[in-house]
Amino acid sequence: MILVRVACLAIGYCFGLFQTAFIYGKMNGIDIREKGSGNAGTTNALRVLGKKAGIIVFFGDALKALFAMILVHLLFGKSYPDMTALLRIYAGAGAILGHNFPFYMGFRGGKGIAATGGISLGMAWQCMVAVAITFFSIFFTTHYVSLGSLCMYVVFVIALVVMGQSGSFNMPQPMLYEMYVIALLLAIMAFVRHRGNIKRLIDKNERKTYLIKKNKED
Repeated sequence: MILVRVACLAIGYCFGLFQTAFIYGKMNGIDIREKGSGNAGTTNALRVLGKKAGIIVFFGDALKALFAMILVHLLFGKSYPDMTALLRIYAGAGAILGHNFPFYMGFRGGKGIAATGGISLGMAWQCMVAVAITFFSIFFTTHYVSLGSLCMYVVFVIALVVMGQSGSFNMPQPMLYEMYVIALLLAIMAFVRHRGNIKRLIDKNERKTYLIKKNKED
């Protein structure tokens, strides 16, 4: 069982190594990590390269996590029918690790928020809806991507717990607890990687992001 979990993490990590923002930036002659915030993710791609880049990077990062989870489900779903949700979140966690810490980029990747959107869909569409509503409602109200992302993670964990305890994943309680721990660890990692943003939010000098008008320093 441990080897299966490790295999799912490894599969996810390999998918996570597809660095959409970095690759798109190189196609446009830049290293996205040397521009803007230096983060190889959706928000920095949007600010540096424009809306088209932001959309492409978002879907690229979300889909790589989702595809990793689908592959794991296809590989192990029939052999381990009572723990497929757990194995999917292991794959999703691996994708986050690959995205955040790609070995070939000196472990300098993104923050894993778009990929988490893919994980939420891979776990359950209801989870994805809750996550999307949370993020976009906060983002369009405040224009703070970081605040929307952090609140989204809190809702992601809560949604998994609620759905798990209501029997949506059809798993034994110990495996549900394991799934909750993984989700919580992902949330903690997201908060740690957003520590600079959290400080700026507290100091009220966090940069806002706009989709309709040109991004600018506030």
